Amino acid sequence: MNAKPQLELSAREAQLRRALFRGEQLHMGDDHYRAVAAAVLDPLLFSDAGCGDLTAEALGLTEGRAKAQVLAKESGIAAGLEEFEWLLTRGDLAVKALKRDGEKMDRGDVLAEIDGGRGGLLSCERTGLNLLQRMSGIATMTHRLQERAQRRNAKTSVVSTRKTPWGLLDKRAVHLGGGGTHRLDLSDAILIKNNHLALLAACEEDAVGAAIEKAWACREGAAFIEVEVRSLEAAAAAARTFRRLREGDSSACPSLLLLDNMSPAQARETLDVLRSERLLDDVLVEISGAISESNFDEYAACGADALSMGALTHSPRALDLSLRIS
Repeated sequence: MNAKPQLELSAREAQLRRALFRGEQLHMGDDHYRAVAAAVLDPLLFSDAGCGDLTAEALGLTEGRAKAQVLAKESGIAAGLEEFEWLLTRGDLAVKALKRDGEKMDRGDVLAEIDGGRGGLLSCERTGLNLLQRMSGIATMTHRLQERAQRRNAKTSVVSTRKTPWGLLDKRAVHLGGGGTHRLDLSDAILIKNNHLALLAACEEDAVGAAIEKAWACREGAAFIEVEVRSLEAAAAAARTFRRLREGDSSACPSLLLLDNMSPAQARETLDVLRSERLLDDVLVEISGAISESNFDEYAACGADALSMGALTHSPRALDLSLRIS
């Protein structure tokens, strides 16, 4: 799904996209992403097919050629086609994608056509289909929740977390659904969480200022600096520190507050206080923790810049797809 053109973005939206929307670099043409994809997919393929296909051998179906189609059995957002093609075409299989990653699909649509050796097709079909179903499921859920968020607040975006069993593949699936990637890995940005704060001071409100000061000196090369807070007092203390450090430094990397495990009422109160003190001019605000489909609309109405949900990637429902051999 395409993001808004950069020219249409406000300064605040541009900062948010600079910080949390960097999925454009996740594709199979990128060496690092391709290596991550191989590290995830090759063991899955080996665990399923590494010792041979006893059924195909018993039925004498390992020789000869066959054709197949990947069909959508429900509507959604296609994702994982680049990875699917890479996985299958390293042998004697040819893949022709009929949908693009990030494109909407309807029930009955053909996503891809496959042509090649029977043995290779039979041994790869389940791993390849699992890949497409998982990534398309994540992209579809992300797209649906992003549309719900926009109905509540046009400036609120849905982003992923690090609860990603398939790593960057999950992040790319979120991106293809129109959501934000957040950090790509631990080296990508500075995100100060409650366990970091606990090692700096006994009181969260005291720890946030010291933590941000230390992080600020190491901001060069970081996609953003973010601090996790669990109280209004800590949020205000962090925002004041960011405001002081950002004075006169318009080129500073994006600064974020992560309101963690707050109820919708607590999050709204915190945002109202930050707004009344004009502290929102210097920070972006993300809400995370305890957000589910049942309470999503309440959180979306709070007016934060981003809602991050582990459920996007740690427990997605696979989209219903099938692979039919002809």
